[in-house]
Amino acid sequence: MAVAAPIMTIEKVSKAFGGIHAVEECSFDVPPGLITGLIGPNGAGKTTVFNLITGFLRADGGSIRYKGEELLGLAPHQVEARGVVRTFQHLRLWAKMTVLENVLLGCRTPVGENVLTLFLRPGRVGAEEAAARERAMEVLRFFALAGRAHELAEDLAYPEQKLLSMARIFATDAEILLLDEPTSGLDTDSLQKIVPMVRRLVEHGKTVLLIEHNMELISQLSDEVVFLHQGRVMARGRAEQITRDPALTEIYFGV
Repeated sequence: MAVAAPIMTIEKVSKAFGGIHAVEECSFDVPPGLITGLIGPNGAGKTTVFNLITGFLRADGGSIRYKGEELLGLAPHQVEARGVVRTFQHLRLWAKMTVLENVLLGCRTPVGENVLTLFLRPGRVGAEEAAARERAMEVLRFFALAGRAHELAEDLAYPEQKLLSMARIFATDAEILLLDEPTSGLDTDSLQKIVPMVRRLVEHGKTVLLIEHNMELISQLSDEVVFLHQGRVMARGRAEQITRDPALTEIYFGV
């Protein structure tokens, strides 16, 4: 059976802050329709890679291609418009807006964004807004948050806020979702809500690139793992292969 071409290719990407190389000639690709885990010790460059992919940082060199199109040099909103979105370690929710309003921000309503159309074709704008609202409610039902739709985001429990951060990017219809530590700070019971949801994202046609420190969860979730150390890819393979490598274990756990 033919192997699907990568949906994203990171090639020799580098980023330095002063004399410190956070990412140095980093290269790996992301296969479509799978979960790729990005792991490594603190300071390995994982979040920097996310920031480079999504345009929050400018690379010093290299290439990041999504479906053959170069992403380096694009602003974050341009990267998102092409179908690549992310969550953050710090959730960045609109705390004083409702759960529904947070998700509506991810639903694109191009007609309503055009001022001329807003005045000349208000009926069409209203239909677009109604469709976006229904789409947002579908997303909230998918994430088991529909019952909290009209509550403020700040009033959700932390695990529900984690789900809302994923719901917001899921609503964009982007094809690649970058999840930055989606289970951090969660207790064991809460993990039972988040972990199956990450897998469901792939079942609904998404490709996931995941930063996670919990190796047990990486083993459960990831189809394959990329191991970063000092900004470089040291290994790639299935999670069980990575965890059995004594040299990588020593780097990751310091033992």
